Amino acid sequence: MRGARKQYPGVLALDDVDFAIAPGEVRALLGQNGAGKSTLIRLLSGVERPDAGSVVVDGEPLTGGVTEAGRRGVATCYQELSLIRDVTVAENLSLGKWPTGPFGIDRRRMVRSARATLERLGAAIDPDAVVSSLTLAEQQIVEIARAVQEEPKLLILDEPTSALATAEVDIVLATVQRLSAEGVAVLYVSHRMDEIRQIADTATVMRNGRVIETIDIAGADTDRIIHLMLGEALESATTVRQARTDGEVLLRVENLVLAPKLDGVTFEARAGEVLGIAGLLGTGRTELLRAIAGYDRIRSGTVRIRGTVEERPTPRRMRQLGVGMTPEDRKGTGIIPGLGIDENIVMSDWKRVSAGGFLATGRIRAATKALGERLAIKADDLSRPINTLSGGNQQKAVIARWLHADSDVLLLDEPTRGVDVQAKAQIYEIMRQVADSGKAVVFVSSEAEELPLACDRVLVLRGGRIREEFTAPDVTVPDVLAASMGAYGAGDPAGTTATAATAATAATAATADPVDSVVPASSRPEPDHTTATDVDVHRVKDPS
Repeated sequence: MRGARKQYPGVLALDDVDFAIAPGEVRALLGQNGAGKSTLIRLLSGVERPDAGSVVVDGEPLTGGVTEAGRRGVATCYQELSLIRDVTVAENLSLGKWPTGPFGIDRRRMVRSARATLERLGAAIDPDAVVSSLTLAEQQIVEIARAVQEEPKLLILDEPTSALATAEVDIVLATVQRLSAEGVAVLYVSHRMDEIRQIADTATVMRNGRVIETIDIAGADTDRIIHLMLGEALESATTVRQARTDGEVLLRVENLVLAPKLDGVTFEARAGEVLGIAGLLGTGRTELLRAIAGYDRIRSGTVRIRGTVEERPTPRRMRQLGVGMTPEDRKGTGIIPGLGIDENIVMSDWKRVSAGGFLATGRIRAATKALGERLAIKADDLSRPINTLSGGNQQKAVIARWLHADSDVLLLDEPTRGVDVQAKAQIYEIMRQVADSGKAVVFVSSEAEELPLACDRVLVLRGGRIREEFTAPDVTVPDVLAASMGAYGAGDPAGTTATAATAATAATAATADPVDSVVPASSRPEPDHTTATDVDVHRVKDPS
């Protein structure tokens, strides 16, 4: 990739990016949300074309779309699996290229081909198995196998282990190592430092649409990686207030289990505090809030609201107990576009705006006017359709819905996603006002830099459980990000915390089943960088 630039309305997603990868190299791609990783992948895989610059494969520019990219040897496996769950593994691997014979589809050839590909990856998966019967790890291997059948030169894996348990991760990593040994270049997108240290030779760090630096993983300092991801401004961001920890416990979650992502989550939220929940994509943050609100049925554990125990929470019961939730997908499940702003607000409790069993227009107007002023919802007429509002004002209206219901516990899932800077600041202030009124606010965000600004405490969810807790004023962006990546306290030059486990894995690799064996990148032969695409990785001076 040479001088690639890509701009969307109001966003410069890629800014003069150079990128190269060698055969057999495993390259980690790191960066915060919005750093430009997804755009880089879309350009490499032919989904989109750069506004300026070029993508070069084997010295020739890539000018077509996905089909040409595939023909030229670029294959991509996205985080969301694209398998058809109700058909067999072999059928999934043959989609679009059915082997045929005199009597139609040659199923024997199809199964033989699928079995050969799976054996090449060291995967003991039955080609005749229906995909829905497989574990998530096995499904991920099938997804990779489908790409491998195209004999790729570059395989792009976008967060391939985000939904997998620890034991399943090694299966995917071993598969990546096999492909690397065959000379396939692998671009591996992940935030998990332990995986990156095991599997990657190098790492490219992106920030604000730019490649900041490409580094060798062997001996790389975790603190430096985080510094490159954050920059000076975000790295120094911290909260300045003292946490409020003396309020009444309004919410207590005990040993909550919700397969496959939550495995014994325990925490509490108190009146007067904003409690942040941090964690990487796929760690179960949304599922945790949905379980508390009763939308997802928990396998075991309890949720207590003001001491009242619920072992099987339901949405109706949790609303009665004073729990309100704003969902992650504001437009899809948060608002009802055809209804007015006022109707979207009061729908959480019609009784408060009714008289004699009928809705009272005057009460609706008075209730929504007060909330609109309190939350600074910009609308000249609150009866107009809610989808005419900006994203930030829509989010305020969804929060107002639960203030109208006088909810004691407010669960906010990514409330600032897709809103402008001013709206973000206003939503932070709303959360603080709600907490100061004696409520508990639980705030999930995928942006680590938000949490120190808004929260009294921050809990880090990783591996199905709460792993770290930070309390204001000692909440910092680097600590939250490091804990989310499994690297908190691993500030040694080579990441001792990660490499100790890696060494143990390497020691047993010779005797373990090959599909479960992961050899650390530092123990593998150096990739041949002399045959990379004819452009060097461009190192941009750190703009911070």
